[in-house]
Amino acid sequence: MSDAIPVLEHMGFRVIGEDPFQIRPMGSAGGRGPVMLHDFEMAIAAKHAVDISQVRDGIEEAFLRVWSGGMESDGFNKLVAFGGLGWREVIILRAYAKYLRQAAFRFSQPYIEDALAAHPQIAALLAKLFLTTFDPALHTAAKRKQSESNAAKIRKEITAALEDVSSADEDRILRRYLNLIDCTLRTNFFQSGEDGKPKSYLSFKLNSRGIEELPLPRPMVEVFVYSPRVEAIHLRGGKVARGGLRWSDRREDFRSEVLGLVKAQMVKNAVIVPTGSKGGFVVKQPPAAGGREAMQAEGIECYKTLQRGLLDITDNVVKDKIIPPPGVVRRDEDDPYLVVAADKGTATFSDIANGVSEDYGFWLGDAYASGGSVGYDHKAMGITARGAWESVKRHFREMGIDTQSEDFTCIGVGDMSGDVFGNGMLLSKHIKLVAAFNHLHIFIDPDPNSAKSYVERERLFKLPRSSWADYNTKLISKGGGIFDRGAKSLKITPQIKTLLDLSKSEITPTELITAILKSRMDLLFFGGIGTYIKGSGESHADASDRANDSLRIDGEELRVKVVGEGANLGLTQRGRIEADTAGVRLNTDAIDNSAGVDCSDHEVNIKILLTGEMNSGKLTLKARNQTLVEMTDEVARLVLRDNYQQTQTISQLQKRGPAALEDQLRTMKFWEREGLLNRKIEYLPSDEEIQERVAAGQGLSRPELSVFLPYGKMWLYEKLVASNLPDDPLVEEDLINYFPSKLRKTYVNAIKKHKLRREIIATVITNSFVNRVGPSFLTNVMDRTGMGPVDIARAYTVTRA
Repeated sequence: MSDAIPVLEHMGFRVIGEDPFQIRPMGSAGGRGPVMLHDFEMAIAAKHAVDISQVRDGIEEAFLRVWSGGMESDGFNKLVAFGGLGWREVIILRAYAKYLRQAAFRFSQPYIEDALAAHPQIAALLAKLFLTTFDPALHTAAKRKQSESNAAKIRKEITAALEDVSSADEDRILRRYLNLIDCTLRTNFFQSGEDGKPKSYLSFKLNSRGIEELPLPRPMVEVFVYSPRVEAIHLRGGKVARGGLRWSDRREDFRSEVLGLVKAQMVKNAVIVPTGSKGGFVVKQPPAAGGREAMQAEGIECYKTLQRGLLDITDNVVKDKIIPPPGVVRRDEDDPYLVVAADKGTATFSDIANGVSEDYGFWLGDAYASGGSVGYDHKAMGITARGAWESVKRHFREMGIDTQSEDFTCIGVGDMSGDVFGNGMLLSKHIKLVAAFNHLHIFIDPDPNSAKSYVERERLFKLPRSSWADYNTKLISKGGGIFDRGAKSLKITPQIKTLLDLSKSEITPTELITAILKSRMDLLFFGGIGTYIKGSGESHADASDRANDSLRIDGEELRVKVVGEGANLGLTQRGRIEADTAGVRLNTDAIDNSAGVDCSDHEVNIKILLTGEMNSGKLTLKARNQTLVEMTDEVARLVLRDNYQQTQTISQLQKRGPAALEDQLRTMKFWEREGLLNRKIEYLPSDEEIQERVAAGQGLSRPELSVFLPYGKMWLYEKLVASNLPDDPLVEEDLINYFPSKLRKTYVNAIKKHKLRREIIATVITNSFVNRVGPSFLTNVMDRTGMGPVDIARAYTVTRA
């Protein structure tokens, strides 16, 4: 039983002897029974005096939980012996530590463990404060005041005890725990599973803006889900928010990954009803055997745990009434809107998420996760790529080139089996795809025939799980081929040397990809995962994508004319700005690929509308599903109109150049005073830099305008949705016109009663206003008239009519 010794050591014991304890069989069912502490000799590996008789039961229970896999084996378990904590109380403190590590807290987990073990009484008080604050049995109408009073007393005890902590580091750690408990809004800790036992995972909802030292930008709220099997995070920019959940492979810092994505998502979602959200999870115990299928099965179970952790603490709606989740003390307002979407690694999981939603009887039903088998299949519609292509077409159109009738060269990241890249490379029959790469292969066709290569790409797109290795090499022009990225070195043909300006005849796959990224082509289209371009002043670490450090280039090294960002994070923002300065035409990923979330927004809002009709017996599920299918093309047109108008507005703002800078600076300062904008985080120029640009006759770059524009929408939307303007009959037409014509004809009265009617109206007015006159116009009129943003928006709607 020597494999159990580390478990005991983690619990604070110094093990003496080779076989220091016995395990008693546990009945006919097999397994292991309780640890018989009196059968072995031991000593507590610390200076604390511990009465074994007082903690024996807790130690035995904790040991068995670890032994069965229901509890992790680490230094937190010392608190069972030193502080007399129960095994579930230890899990609370462990989960908070796991969150702190994801929140960029500089202390390691062992250091945090030692800090708590050095002050077990404070650790016990922290756990007691949590339990007192969130135990629903203590928060009945009769007991609530007493419970709040007890929590206040415990908090005073903790703060008093902290005065005696001599170590600055330990004091900081313990105070962060207290801060996290104060910022916790809800938890599922007191809920039970179907078997009546505590759930195998813990989730808690946090007020992110109250958490000390949390990296910027801070979302409105976040949910952390912890278990020995999975850890997960979900960040939300507002109460009505939407975004994808990804399967992350960054166990040490997956929150940082999600934070970067939610920042882009909030900008991306400025065109739709919800603000941005993002989530991610990591598989902590990947199966040792079973290959890809076993790993997929484990990932799905971890994904389900994240869904359950979210829904456990989310309000429901039944017959238009808010129903709080059972066994949950709520320290925040009603919060029933929760919608998720697919992302990296979860593209096929929407039906799984909707299955969990159905299990919970969640009011959104299959609108909970858009893109499932009943809804709008983004790959079948090609909607994300089509939105990005609106950006590509505009860039080329402004150069006098029509991508739909004139040949142009292209390089790309991705393959034809991918949603965005595969669809993107079929959006014009005049694409001359010269080179592309994914994680396995490098494709090079030095002088492609646009017509024949289009047909072959179309074949690969329809071929299940295709790769570049499936491409018919007979169709590749002289000197080209399919190269294995796993090869030690590659022999380069004269045609490729000329194409990519190479001097060597033999290079590594990494060098070949770098040369592709630096090549002189018309278009670079991102459809695959990875960050391949950074700013010259940034380190590779700033790109947060270690897998591509060896091949990444700087923005100033880009020599393509246009970049289309169908994928997320292909470039850093500094890389984009630098590329723009070098003459490359590009926006941002948030602008280019927003059609996917826009389509999800329409799907969810349509389903909410039609669910009401089904509940009243006016519509069957079969008829609803058929209606969704019939509206596919019109929904796509509504979505792509948003992509067209946003890029048009950016071009109009860019055309004004330095003449608009003073107004834009005044607007950014106003947003900063409102607490909305942090220019440093968004890489927008400082006051001094703006003055230098005015002197040099330079305006904001397109990537900067791609951030500036959505911030104007986010600010105005918040003002409108909080006002009475969405309730004015004058703007009801905006609500009705948001929906496809089929719904406008049949369900106009239901549309007027839509659960998100105010949010939809505020969004439509915001997009109409900012797309037509730009973000600075509003603050300009406010300065000149003294009127507020809602009054000006109301006047705009009258003028527009």
